Amino acid sequence: MKVGIICAMSTEHHQIEQILLNKKHEVKGPFKYITGTIGENDVVLTQCGIGKVNSSAGAVEIIRNFHPNCIMSTGVAGGIDKSLNVMDVVVSNEIVYHDVWCGDGNEWGQVQGLPPRFKGNQTLIDVAKSLCTDTKIHEGLICSGDQFITAGEQLQQIKLRFPEGLAVDMESGSIAQVCYLFKTPFISFRIISDTPGAKKDNWIQYKNFWKTIANRSFAVTKAYLNALPKTL
Repeated sequence: MKVGIICAMSTEHHQIEQILLNKKHEVKGPFKYITGTIGENDVVLTQCGIGKVNSSAGAVEIIRNFHPNCIMSTGVAGGIDKSLNVMDVVVSNEIVYHDVWCGDGNEWGQVQGLPPRFKGNQTLIDVAKSLCTDTKIHEGLICSGDQFITAGEQLQQIKLRFPEGLAVDMESGSIAQVCYLFKTPFISFRIISDTPGAKKDNWIQYKNFWKTIANRSFAVTKAYLNALPKTL
C-alpha cells in the first residue's frame, strides 16, 4: 500500500522523516517530497505548511502526483477535552470545521453541498485502536480551523457547538475535504501537545512539548505506521 503523509510544520516533518527507510527526495511544483518505506508499505511524505489553504493544496498535489491508497494527516493538536493529557493521541472518526458557517440550511461547520462532517477510514482507525502502547489513544471528533486556540473563550465557543470534540488543529478539516472529493481514504492521527482551557499557561505547555518530550511522543506514530496493513 502507498501511504501519503502530510505534516504542517518542519518539527513534525522531521519526526516522520527519521522513521523512513530507503529515502529519496523529490520536488514537484511548490512541494518537496520524501519517498521511502515504513514496515511493509511505501510512503510519500510532504510538509504542506500551516492552515487550510496550504494543507488543501498539499493534499491535492500529493494525490495528483503520487496516487496514494490513503492519506494520513499527522502532527500535533490541542486537546480540548478533560479526558486528554499531553502525549495522548486522538484519531479521527470524524472531522468538522469549527470556524465555518454557510448560513441557514447548513449545520455549523458544514461547507454547503458537502457533508457536515468528514469520516475517518474505519480500517485505519481500527489499526490505531489495536496498538499495544503506553500511549493512550482516543477515537473521536477533531475540530479544525484557521485559528491557534489559546484563549478560554475560543475553547468554550468550540465546545458549545461541538461538545464531543476532543482536539483542535488547523489542517485536518481541509485535508479531509480534499480526500472526500478525491475518494481517498483518510485519517488524522494527532498527538496532544497542549490542553487549551485546561491550563492558563498552555502556550508554555506547547513550547515545553517540543523542547522536552516530542521525540518520545512520536514513537507512537512510528508504531502506528509500522502496523498499517498492506491493503485497506
